[in-house]
Amino acid sequence: MNWNQPLRFRPLYQTRIWGGRNLESLYGRTLPDPALPYGESWEVSDREEAQSVIQEGSAAGMTLHEVWQQHRVSVFGAALEGHPSERFPLLIKILDACEDLSIQVHPPASVAAGLGGEPKTEMWFITQVQPGARLYAGLKSGVTRDQFESALQTGAVAELMHSIEPEAGDCLFLPSGRVHAIGAGLVIFEIQQNSDTTYRVFDWNRVGLDGQPRTLHVEQSLRSMDFSDHEPALQPRQANGTLVSCEDFHVSQAYASCGKLGRAGENLTIAMVAGSLSISGCPLQTGDFAVIPALMSDPERRLTEVSPDASWLEIRIPPSPTSAE
Repeated sequence: MNWNQPLRFRPLYQTRIWGGRNLESLYGRTLPDPALPYGESWEVSDREEAQSVIQEGSAAGMTLHEVWQQHRVSVFGAALEGHPSERFPLLIKILDACEDLSIQVHPPASVAAGLGGEPKTEMWFITQVQPGARLYAGLKSGVTRDQFESALQTGAVAELMHSIEPEAGDCLFLPSGRVHAIGAGLVIFEIQQNSDTTYRVFDWNRVGLDGQPRTLHVEQSLRSMDFSDHEPALQPRQANGTLVSCEDFHVSQAYASCGKLGRAGENLTIAMVAGSLSISGCPLQTGDFAVIPALMSDPERRLTEVSPDASWLEIRIPPSPTSAE
C-alpha cells in the first residue's frame, strides 16, 4: 500500500428537515436526491452505521475504520499508535442550516454512560453567512435552571439563549454540556468527537419529514446541561493560527504562504475553506477534505498550484495520555 498521497473519502449525505441544497451551489456536489433537503455531509466518519470509504488511489475501497485499525502508524503517525479508541476519534462534517436547528445539548463524559449516550465536544467554523443569521450558545447572563425549566413549559426557551451574529471565518467552541443551536442561513465545518448523541430540549414546535413532531429529550438534556455556562464568546485566532486546542482535537487555520501541509510523521486532516491547491499531484478546492498520511515526506507535502486566496483548516488528534507514555 502506498501512502504518498492525500486520502479522499466519499461524502456521506444526510437528509435533515432544516437542510437545503447549498452543498450543490457552494461546492459543486451532486446530491443523491434532486428534491430532498440535505443538512449534513459526513466527510470523515468512522461510525459503525456510516463508514467513510477511500475513493481513489491504491487504497480505494478501504474504510476509515480499516485504515485506523490496520495502518494507524503509516497514516496517523507513531504518536497515535497506542491511542485507546477503537475507532477514529473524530467525526468531521459540513452542515447546511437553511432553517433553525433544535436547541440541543450533548452529554459530558460524567453523565453520558448513565444516559446511554456518548460524550461530544465539538467546534464550528463558519464558512457562509446569510444576513441576520445567528448562533445560539450558552444561556444569557443570570439565567438559572429554574427559569429554563419554566421556559420549557411556556415555549420561551429561545428568549433565554445567548445569541451571536457571526461572520464567515468565525469559530465557536462547544464543550459537551453547552446548550446550543445553529440558526438559519449558515454553512459550517464541524469538527467533533466521534459521537452521534444529541439531546433536543426544544425544537420550535416543528414536525419532521414524516409529518410527526420530532422526539425531544428533555430529561436527558437537563441532566447534561451546564447551567453555569453564560454568554460564551467566539474563539480568538492566535498568532500561530490556532483556533481550538482541547484534549480531543487541535484545529488551526493555514494560508497559501505556508507552502506545505504539516510535517512528516504527524497526523493531519485538512478542510479547504477557500481557494485551491495541489499536493503530491492531488488537487483540492473549496469544500474538499483529505487525510494527509504520516508517511508522506516533507518534499511530498509541498504545495503547488496554490491560489492566492487558499485557506484551510488543519485538524490534529492530540496524543492521549496512553499513547504518549
